[in-house]
Amino acid sequence: MKKLGFLLGLGALVATAFVITPALAGSRTAAANGPAAASGGATVCNGTLDPGTYQRVVVPQDGVCMSEGPVTIRGGLFVQQGGTLVLGSEDNPVHTATITGGVHATNAMSVQIHFSTINGGIDIDGGSGPFGGPFDVTWNTIEDSTINGGYNESGYDGFWNGFFRNNVHGSVNLYNNVVMDPDGNEVQTNTIHGNLNCFGNDPAPQSGDSGGEPNHVTGRETGQCVGL
Repeated sequence: MKKLGFLLGLGALVATAFVITPALAGSRTAAANGPAAASGGATVCNGTLDPGTYQRVVVPQDGVCMSEGPVTIRGGLFVQQGGTLVLGSEDNPVHTATITGGVHATNAMSVQIHFSTINGGIDIDGGSGPFGGPFDVTWNTIEDSTINGGYNESGYDGFWNGFFRNNVHGSVNLYNNVVMDPDGNEVQTNTIHGNLNCFGNDPAPQSGDSGGEPNHVTGRETGQCVGL
């Protein structure tokens, strides 16, 4: 975790490169080149998602969506192949997002969520490799958030992966996540009202250099996460 400090700093610099556009409810595209209409009541975010209330939000293929909030999303948040999502930051401990309908990512570059409430769970399926995207390297991190509905992550192949200080109502399932950094797949200081299931991850889920505390799990710990 500590070795990602330089990446987080780089992320802050990249975020300033996107033009901030008005966030309007309804069918809009929040993009670096200005808002445009979209069909189906969705907001396509490729740039900065401004404070406001949205229905369905979609990060398009190879798009980058960033927000410091506060945002409310009522119809779910979907990250398409090669997309990057950044909600909040570890350095700004304010509530960033309330999302109903869950967060769903398929072969995304990076999914980074801080200080948010997710109703409907988080599902991350696959990745887009360890290099590329706006930060040159890829990583997932879910931190300091309340997740109602569980957390499922499988087949992620980025550079690094972390899950810290979350309050999860539902099980956490980590399957076949293979990341490049030997300090990756850090899972610490979470309260999980359900099971913690870990199989096929490389490296195995660990405390790493996070300096965190063991997870509190009300259900069973299985596979690689026994005793974690």
